[in-house]
Amino acid sequence: MRLDELLAGLGDEPDRVVVHAGDREWTLGDLDAHADALAAVLHQGGLRPGDPVAVLLPNGGDLIAALFGVWRAGGVYVPVNPRLTRTEIERVAERLRPAMGVTVAADADRVPEAAGVVVLDADAWRLERDADPDAGRLGTDVALVQFTSGTTGPPEPVPLVHDNVVALMDGVITKLGASSRAPDKAPMPNLIPVSLSLWAGIYNVLFAFRVGAAVVVMERFEPRAFVELVRRFAIRSTVLPPAAMSMLADDEGVEDLAPLRYVRSITAPLSPTEARRFVGRFGVSLLNSYGQTELGGEIVGWNAADSRAFGSAKLGSVGRPHDGVRIRILDGAGAEVPAGEAGEICVRTRTLDDAGPSPELAGRLTADGWFRTGDLGWVDAEGFVWIEGRVSDMINRGGLKVAPGEVEEVVRTVPGVVDVAVVGVPDARLGEVPWAFVVLGGGDEGGAPPSLDGVAGAIDERCRRDLAPYKVPARVVAVEALPRNEIGKILRRDLVARGVATHEAPR
Repeated sequence: MRLDELLAGLGDEPDRVVVHAGDREWTLGDLDAHADALAAVLHQGGLRPGDPVAVLLPNGGDLIAALFGVWRAGGVYVPVNPRLTRTEIERVAERLRPAMGVTVAADADRVPEAAGVVVLDADAWRLERDADPDAGRLGTDVALVQFTSGTTGPPEPVPLVHDNVVALMDGVITKLGASSRAPDKAPMPNLIPVSLSLWAGIYNVLFAFRVGAAVVVMERFEPRAFVELVRRFAIRSTVLPPAAMSMLADDEGVEDLAPLRYVRSITAPLSPTEARRFVGRFGVSLLNSYGQTELGGEIVGWNAADSRAFGSAKLGSVGRPHDGVRIRILDGAGAEVPAGEAGEICVRTRTLDDAGPSPELAGRLTADGWFRTGDLGWVDAEGFVWIEGRVSDMINRGGLKVAPGEVEEVVRTVPGVVDVAVVGVPDARLGEVPWAFVVLGGGDEGGAPPSLDGVAGAIDERCRRDLAPYKVPARVVAVEALPRNEIGKILRRDLVARGVATHEAPR
């Protein structure tokens, strides 16, 4: 099945509203016609099957129509965040060589010079330049190319295949029971609080259409606007990245999230401490989840039945594998670790077994065909998966391994710490030592912020109480904010670079 067929799942009523975006509503007929119009213009410009098309558009109905228009034209969709700089866009072009770019008139000059250009002008698509005949063609089974988050190195392009995405999506739908509804009752709209230049945003639009639901698209996340949309559309369940949950919990003007009952965490690891804070503040049920762009979407998660059965006892776990997903935990030598012990999470899915990984991912397979995720974690007795961080983030302190996530959870319990990231900073004697970068807040009643010396001393005391000595941060550095990418993941490489740049020995 191709993803462009998902519009058919919305029914045959052209006047039905299927996209709510700001003050504008898009009917199924509007979306269908707009997608067809773009496909025609792309064909006119010389687009060939399998050609990549870079799309730089703001969140909204035009972008969703562009998604389906590119697919109807036989192209491969390449989402490009309009907030990227010209240099960043040129890096995307160097990796993929798009045949055409689709954007608004004001951004037309940001499309790579060799690529063709289609401009959105007064609700119509206009061809300005024909497609690049030497574009980097991909397979006709490839739906889109999404770049990885690039938290520890340069973002890498990942091709996602139509059939694989649908298969993984259907596994999630089965787990959540999202297809179990009365045939005469339209499902609740899917509120999309993240950018549609991200796979998480695109995936949740496709997920909604797969179950016949409309979507409510936010141009950008803002806590009070989110609450307003939850109430206006009677949203009972939605998705939120951890950064958005923190913003809601921090906003004193947000008193409750009614009628919201369930929140599914997406895009980045959710700290157990932050999970407890969010649930305690709003009383909603938190359904954590886990997936990777490389695998095409979510492969592990909670459902309402898990929440009822286990309550808050396993808050912080990402859930249990979806149907057709198998998990193994391997050590650094590739041997399976005993139950309950941590190691690298390796997976097999039906799509990997049937079609195999893309050439870009083949190097991450074990000898017997398991995909190495690069994530550290363990599985408990009830089959719940717990994430402890990335293999690449693991700190090697003189031969002793330190998992940053374990240290961060302890540091978060120290009064005065609002946010924290622990990274390994090069050290001449030990190779690496852990440094804790903290955001301070929550001063005394007089409003004075906590002092770094006081907080650093408390962190050292708490860590020495709860952790082995080699895991205690060698240094605590105060920062105004942690560097994060668009989906809220911490850019650890930036913090390591900052540590290196100080040229100071850790204390």
